[in-house]
Amino acid sequence: MLAILADIHGNYPALLAALDRADQLGCERVISLGDVAGYYAQPNECIQVLRARRVLNLKGNHDHYLATGVACPRSQSANDCLDYQRKVIAEDNLEWLARSPISATLGEISMVHAGWNDPLEEYILDPEESYFRDRPGTIFLSAHTHVPMVRTFTEKVYANPGSIGQPRDGDPRAAFAVLDGRQIRIERVPYDIEATARAMDAAGFQQYYYRNLFAGTRIGS
Repeated sequence: MLAILADIHGNYPALLAALDRADQLGCERVISLGDVAGYYAQPNECIQVLRARRVLNLKGNHDHYLATGVACPRSQSANDCLDYQRKVIAEDNLEWLARSPISATLGEISMVHAGWNDPLEEYILDPEESYFRDRPGTIFLSAHTHVPMVRTFTEKVYANPGSIGQPRDGDPRAAFAVLDGRQIRIERVPYDIEATARAMDAAGFQQYYYRNLFAGTRIGS
């Protein structure tokens, strides 16, 4: 049984709550579909936990921005948060992000952060079976939208675990997926959002950058 995490985005309290639930469920392995970095104030703490657990982490777009110095093309808020993280990220943690693979396979499981046409930036919002038909594998996992989804087709299964650190489906609880054989389900976990808010406040961020967490939306919504 695998726990599939994604879009942690420096939200350490949310990550700890999700990992605790995964342990309670008896998950033998944890996999991260990327974006450990970005948005919130504790990327080092998040990376250290994943490294200690030897978690396979795929490179997300925010991980790429942080590791390369490239700006996010869509969001000034995201860039403000990345600028802060560039000042505090430990060198060995940055190197760990930079080494993260862009995709991975595990038996019949195919994994990327975003999509198979563009592993860093593609948004898979309403997938159809035809998208996966000629791709190797039977189980396909990606993230990036921050909205959990499970689609079962005739021969293929697709799932997005949602976001640990910044859910965007109106539910503020952290989201991740549990893969048991071919069965995939979404888990939701409450966490101490106030602790994340305090960490952001201590880092010098105004409420604009984190009040969305209480509503389960993107920044500015």
